[in-house]
Amino acid sequence: MAADTPFWKTKSLAEMTRAEWESLCDGCGRCCLNKLEDEDTGRFLYTKAACKLLDLGTCRCTDYANRQAKVPDCVALTPENVGRLGWLPATCAYRLLDEGRSLPWWHPLVSGRPETVAEAGISVAGVAYSEEGITVDELVDHLWTLPKARRKKIG
Repeated sequence: MAADTPFWKTKSLAEMTRAEWESLCDGCGRCCLNKLEDEDTGRFLYTKAACKLLDLGTCRCTDYANRQAKVPDCVALTPENVGRLGWLPATCAYRLLDEGRSLPWWHPLVSGRPETVAEAGISVAGVAYSEEGITVDELVDHLWTLPKARRKKIG
């Protein structure tokens, strides 16, 4: 492979450095949405209610280093567990690479611009709201179908 080939095309998830691993997160915030699992189908249903630690403007965790202590059901992604987490959004870079697929045009590592995540309609900024004050039983009232990515604008 050429020396200028991006790391995500030459390394497995397990071979990546910590910085490379962290750069795979596109900052969409989708994984931080509360999810419900359909008991009959096993499908995961997303809600617009986001983790209380999600900054709703930047779609980044407000306390990433301590998130698991503050939110006990927060799952730290690892190369070992990515393939078993059926709730990861289909657009998630970790999931895509684990499945042997490519990063999409809007991913900041491909586009070179973090704004493309919002331009493609992937970001939950402006749509999601805090889970605070919403009970687990009420989450069904906040269901949402994640939109597919918009096509890349040409020209």
